[in-house]
This record gives sequence, structure tokens and C-alpha cells, in this order.
Amino acid sequence: MSTSSLRRFWTGGDIWLWLMAASLTLLLLMTVVFFGIIVVNGLQALWPRQIAVLTTVAGDTYAGAIIQRQKTQMQVKVANRDLNAQDFIWLDRSDIATIHYPEHIYVLERTEYGDFYGFLAANSSDIATYFKTGKLPPRFKQLQADIVAVQEQTGILNERISKLEKQRMERNDTSKSSWGEQGEVSTRKQTSQPLQSEGMRGQLTAQYQILNDLQTELDTYQAKFTAVPSATVSIALSDLVRYYQPNAMHGLAKFWLYCQKVFELLTAEPREANTEGGVFPAAFGTVLLVFLMSITSFPFGVLAGIYLGLYARDGLLLRVIRIAVHNLAGIPSIVFGIFGLGFFVYGLGASIDQLFYASALPAPTFGTGGILWASLTLGILTLPVVVVATEEALRTVPKSLQDSSMALGATRLQTLTKVLLPAASPSILTGFILAMARAAGEVAPLMITGVVKLAPHLAIDGSFPFLHLERKFMHLGFHIYDISYQSPNVDASRPLVYATTLLLLFIVVLMAGSSIWLRARLRKKYKLGAL
Repeated sequence: MSTSSLRRFWTGGDIWLWLMAASLTLLLLMTVVFFGIIVVNGLQALWPRQIAVLTTVAGDTYAGAIIQRQKTQMQVKVANRDLNAQDFIWLDRSDIATIHYPEHIYVLERTEYGDFYGFLAANSSDIATYFKTGKLPPRFKQLQADIVAVQEQTGILNERISKLEKQRMERNDTSKSSWGEQGEVSTRKQTSQPLQSEGMRGQLTAQYQILNDLQTELDTYQAKFTAVPSATVSIALSDLVRYYQPNAMHGLAKFWLYCQKVFELLTAEPREANTEGGVFPAAFGTVLLVFLMSITSFPFGVLAGIYLGLYARDGLLLRVIRIAVHNLAGIPSIVFGIFGLGFFVYGLGASIDQLFYASALPAPTFGTGGILWASLTLGILTLPVVVVATEEALRTVPKSLQDSSMALGATRLQTLTKVLLPAASPSILTGFILAMARAAGEVAPLMITGVVKLAPHLAIDGSFPFLHLERKFMHLGFHIYDISYQSPNVDASRPLVYATTLLLLFIVVLMAGSSIWLRARLRKKYKLGAL
């Protein structure tokens, strides 16, 4: 290239064009690599691995799934946590004499102590039949059904006792100020309620005894397995989640098992300190949180943007408000969490408890973290994005449309609702998509406003008022943090980390994709929305 060409290249601005193109290419490449790592590891996290039996030169024998193969070492998941000191071991490849994959080795997924690898030992005929055909002994199935029925009865009794105790406490408060005949009626009701409650407590004690007897009999159904190298272990059938022989399974059988594991991940509750099982409560809490955040922040953000863009008079106060709104978008999210804790939880929540739930104090109802306060906190966090997007979207609408509408006799409200907002709706939805995606991934504000490691109940259930905004909840982002950094066994929880991360990305992409589809339809309809 000649000197004049180089001069034109530097002075003509081509260098900046090339730099921008290179930056965009690098950004896209990093995004593809990031999503690729998450997708690949997340999809293969639940795939059933083959179980190898490894013999070392020294004569030691191990059975496990080979997780990583490095140049000089390999990581093996030996499981059998109740027998081994650790789930995972590293072996030097030079020390391994033989590796083979026996077809008859079993993988047992248990409710406690993680997976178990071993061979089926000599068992009774009904236990052996179960592991060969999958048919449970009839008595075992009957015991399971009886336990479920007794648990339902104990739950009903507990609920009735709680209601009676609550009514007794409320009537104690009112009877102190009751006189005459009204006071006598109240006293008779109070004396009858303890008798009722005591009778139910006796029934509850009997039900618990029946439940204990049934569980004791159920635990007698045990299967004997031989672990590598030689230990024999008895495992209760009630502790098994599933069992399979991965080395004897063909591709279609493995895919069916993989689908079952994915279904469990999406619909089951977590177990083993959140390192096993499903993530349904966390996924449900994430979706509900984003929904509540949307219906609180989006309308107020749009109204604020409309006022700032169309009705507010230009001046010092308006400029200060705009600067404040822009600065709010850059404040760390943990600061919003502290604000939510102080204003919503300790302020509004404590006041609500004093006014409406005084009988339950000192136990707080709304004066503690819950999904309502977490959603309002995230609503404030994402509010500046919606406000700025609304104000900028209204500026992109041609002034001639507003003038034409007013000239034809339309009121300002009609012009706003029939002309300006429809034309600006695609750009407003862009701000909403950004706000929703940010809210779905936030963790820091939630940790102090209502998210927990394990929530006993969902925020929505079949009991009145059906939506319980005061309840604590689980969240996929916090679940990922918990099993990544707070788990006692990081190696065992790593597959679930990738699977949960992939699920969170899928939920965000699904919600954002729905909004993008709606935005595209609106843009096509009005052909005026800006990017």
C-alpha cells in the first residue's frame, strides 16, 4: 500500500470503521462462546454416563463415572457417599491397569447420600423381581398409599388445630371488653374450644403413631447391593428415586431416561441440600417475581415517562429529575435491596402487621421478607429503564402526527392514547424487555428482601386467598449461587449448576422473545416505532 493510500486510510476514518467492526465481531464471538458453554454443559448434565470399573497397577479397584480426562490424570465420580470419604477422586492415568464397563452394574439415585454404584446381591424373590421387571411388591405399594392417606389426614388436623388456636386468641382479645349476655356467650365458646382442640390433638398423636408404624414396616423392604470392591450394603426401597443400568442401555433407552430426568428437574422439588432433584419452586418463584415486578414497574414507568416527555414544563426541576432518573439506572442493585429492606419490610410491612395482624405479633406476617417486597424492590430498580425508554420513544413520534390529531378536534387524552402511545409502543416495549431481563437475573436485592434456600410453600396454592404475597420464595439466580458457592460438595453440584443456568437463560429468552414478537407485530402495524 502506497503512502498516499495509508494517509487516506488514517485520515478518512476507515480505521474507526474497521475497529468498530472488529469490536462487534469480538462481542458476538464472546456471546456465542458463552452461550455455547452453558448450552453444551447444561444439556449433557443429566445424560446418564457409563460406569467404569478401574483397576490400578497396585491392585486397587474403583467403580465410577469418568467425568474429566486430562493429559496425566482423570477425575472419577465414585459416589457411594456413605462408604467413601469423598464422591470424586483423581487417578493418574499411568497408574491405571485396566478399564472395563460391566453391563450388570447399577446406578441407584437415592433421596440421601447421593448416587450408589454397585451390583445386585442375593435378595428375596420379590426384591429381585422388582429390579428385573420394575414391579414393586404389592404390600410395599399398599404401605405407600396408606402413608400418603395418613399424611393427608395429619395435614387436615394440623390446619384445623391452627384455626381453632387462632380463633381462641382473637376471642380472648374481644372477650376482655365483653359484658352481660354477650360476654357469657363468648365465655362458653372459649371453654368449648380447648376441649375441641385437645380432642384433635389426641387424634393427631394417634395419626403420627400410625404413620411411624407404617414407615417402620416400609423400611423393612430393603435390597442388598455389593459395592466395588467388596462391601455389601442394604438400601431401603423407599429411599430410591430411580435405578438403571447405564452400560446395558441403548441410545433410545438413555434418551428416555434423560427425558425423565429433565421432567424431574422441571417439576420436582430439590433434595440433598439443593444439589439433587428438581428446581420447580425456584423456576416458579422466578416467573412469578418477574410477573409481579412487571405489573408494578411498567405502568408507573410509562406514566412517569409520559409526564416527563409531554406535560412537564422545561426548567431546572425537570432537568434535575431527569439527571436523577438516569443516575438511578447506575446505582448498584444491593443499594436498592437495602432500601427495600428498610422501606418496604421494616416500614410498610411492620405497619401492616400492626394494623391487620396484631394478634399474630411478635411473629411478623408482612414485616419480614416476602415475594411482594422483593417484586416492589425490583420494580424500583428497573423503573428508570422504563421511564427513559418511554420518554425517548415519545420523542421519535413525528410532531406532525400530534398536530394533525389536535387539528382534527381530538383531545390531548385521545391523541395520547390513540396516536402517540400506539406509535411509540415498540420502543417502550424495548425498555420493558431490558428491564425484565435484568430483573430475572438479579440476586443481591432478593437475598435481603425475601428469597430463601428452601421455601416450604409456594406463593400460589389452593387455599384462600390463593396468592400469598407475604411468603418467602425461591429464585433460580439465588439457587445457582447457593449450589455453586454454598454447597458442601461443589463437584457433585456442578452439573445441576449448568442445568439450572440453562433453564434460567431459557426462561429469560422465552419471556423476552414473547415481548419481541409483540413488539414486531406492533411495529408492523404502525410502522413508526424506532429501535
